[in-house]
Amino acid sequence: MKHNNVIEEQRKVKVLGIDLAKQSFQLHGVDFEGKVILKKKLNRKQLSIFIANLPPCLIGLEACGGSHYWVRLFSQWGHTVRMIAPQFVKPYVKSNKNDAVDAEAICEAVQRPNMRFVPNKDIKQQDVQSLHRVRSQLVARRTSQGNQIRGLLLEYGVVIPKGIGHIRKKTPLILEDAENNLSLLFQELLKELYDEMVHLDERINSLEKKLENICVHNKDCQRLLTIPGVGLLTATALVAAISDITVFKSGRELAACLGLVPRQNSTGGKPTLLGISKRGDCYLRTLLIHGGRSVVRVAHKHEDSRNQWIKDIKHRRGENISNVAVANKNARIAWALLTKKEVYQATVA
Repeated sequence: MKHNNVIEEQRKVKVLGIDLAKQSFQLHGVDFEGKVILKKKLNRKQLSIFIANLPPCLIGLEACGGSHYWVRLFSQWGHTVRMIAPQFVKPYVKSNKNDAVDAEAICEAVQRPNMRFVPNKDIKQQDVQSLHRVRSQLVARRTSQGNQIRGLLLEYGVVIPKGIGHIRKKTPLILEDAENNLSLLFQELLKELYDEMVHLDERINSLEKKLENICVHNKDCQRLLTIPGVGLLTATALVAAISDITVFKSGRELAACLGLVPRQNSTGGKPTLLGISKRGDCYLRTLLIHGGRSVVRVAHKHEDSRNQWIKDIKHRRGENISNVAVANKNARIAWALLTKKEVYQATVA
């Protein structure tokens, strides 16, 4: 009898909100009239069995660690799955926060007609993002390693200028110099640190070759490479981050998603614009701004309309703002190229 009641409840579920975790999952389901008919807490194995036996319905999830996996799994069983950014779920949380209240808030938020959803990523996109995350960590470790070498040598009276290139060039010379009064123990330690940095260089180069191979066989990446200021890392990271370009109605929406547009604090009909919002993927925004910096640096060498615009902004607002402005424009151009399936063509002055 109890089993029949559970099956009957499952058949009535129209919208299901799930608060995700590692091992504990809270469910909140409503019927076609919006009446609450399901409140349940399941473990990881029970959740898979329950959703597999559930008739197709709308499932809402909060975008978090592991959410893309569940979206792909639930979609295979015929469900319509939507991911929502946590900041868009928070307004629907009533009273104190707990798993049951969060699941109810997700269930409520996913039904809103104007809600913005996070696009899902497939396996290939997650593979590319994993390459970028690992590379980013290795670069940070290499920088830390280089700084440690410079700092230790400074205590022995040996000065190396800033920059990873100076460390690569001068450390072997320091190890071969018998007149720098370095002890045998410290020389052995220095060689180990240098060898570890060389190993990090090799790992970073290996990852970049994998990204280059992916970029060569991806048409969207090749289109993005035609944009000034967009290189291998930016192109592959952008394609991996954007699963479906049609989610964005305009280039400005893409730029806003990446946090490259001003924050607003407007009221009473008076617009007040602040600094950039810095929302979205910090890593991708950093790549775009660094790419914009490289374009701004050489803008004075060119006379086309784009570089004239860059020089005008740099003269009026300074270099940092012009870097962000170019990054914003590149994001909008990227949306246009990916939408129209075209390559970038510079406009002659």
